Amino acid sequence: MLEFLQEIDRVLFEFLNGKLHNTFLDWLMPIITNANTWIPLYVGLLIYMVYRYRKLFFIPFLGLLVTFGVTDPISAKVLKPIFERTRPCNESTVNSRVVGVECRNSYSFPSSHASNHFGIAVFMAVLIGTRKRFGLGFWMVWAGMISYSRIYVGVHYPFDILSGAILGSSIGLFFALVTNKILNKIKNNNALTI
Repeated sequence: MLEFLQEIDRVLFEFLNGKLHNTFLDWLMPIITNANTWIPLYVGLLIYMVYRYRKLFFIPFLGLLVTFGVTDPISAKVLKPIFERTRPCNESTVNSRVVGVECRNSYSFPSSHASNHFGIAVFMAVLIGTRKRFGLGFWMVWAGMISYSRIYVGVHYPFDILSGAILGSSIGLFFALVTNKILNKIKNNNALTI
């Protein structure tokens, strides 16, 4: 069964990495996968938290930091050494194109990019509310785009991305619910004292 799933993963990877390439995406995907590209968005998140929560901004900000502080080490330091899956760009039996990034000699499963960004995405979607302008749709497209870029540039299999997305979403949801509970408790206690 495991060999069958790995074969499906390899076929999907070779399709998404090789067959769907074009010059525009060869230029765009390395930019999307680069963490520095998203610094303005992260600064915007901090500004949004200060604007929306005023003196309490440190609570959602801390919740977001804890989300990242849990998703990254669980995926990179705990799970990757357990599974020891070779990256597709380092696998001699896989046809892979490496586009605009370095193929590091580190493990692949699960994707830390996917776990980190889906953790942030779900945290923010729950915190802001899924019916607001930048609700669930925006954050899922953002995390999905970054995650897909990891397949396109040749450093992750699709199942690496899927597992990272599930891991990050679960952690993001948990810490968003905890953060909302803390914020609601503080607001309710302040309302009683006024």
